[in-house]
Amino acid sequence: MENLKIWLRKNGSTAVLTVLFIIILVNKDAKAWLMRQVASTGILNSSISEPKETRNNAAKVSYAGLMLKNEDGKIIDASALQNKVVFINFWASWCPPCRAEFPSVQKLYDRYKNNPDVVFLTVNLDDTPALGKSYLKEKGFTIPFLTPAGNIPDVLYSGSLPTTVVLDKKGEIRLHHKGLADYSKDSFYKQIDQLLKQNP
Repeated sequence: MENLKIWLRKNGSTAVLTVLFIIILVNKDAKAWLMRQVASTGILNSSISEPKETRNNAAKVSYAGLMLKNEDGKIIDASALQNKVVFINFWASWCPPCRAEFPSVQKLYDRYKNNPDVVFLTVNLDDTPALGKSYLKEKGFTIPFLTPAGNIPDVLYSGSLPTTVVLDKKGEIRLHHKGLADYSKDSFYKQIDQLLKQNP
């Protein structure tokens, strides 16, 4: 026991770092916190691209065939997305990068939720939707809770979580980002505002 005390006195910082490392490895929220710190630096930011000159039907109206349902079981009609800026986020409660970026998604939602020209489709991909619901409730998030009601078009989602897609008013993909990003930056808000100013 005495040897342990001596070792801890000499190597206290190593012991503390080892304990922190183990916590980060084991705890999803600790991982999410660390990832959020990295995302807040701006190095993981994604940005909205210019519209493509050659508009093919796959990139335009890319939400065709996307069927979602809300908590009440009501199917979201894709035709209601026409002439709107659409923010789509695919996530799961077990995914640390999803947890890391969720506060920024919530801030974006809070900023634009009352704008009739912006639609938020935050799609939970937990095997058991109740896990996603309880995560939102536990953390106090108020974003829409949606689940797939059919196959998700590959052009929107190909298996990586989180995946975020932004469609302009013409239905064209202007952002397709796989992985963690911070959507609560002024620079991203300005890009959304620019999309809102464009005519369908």
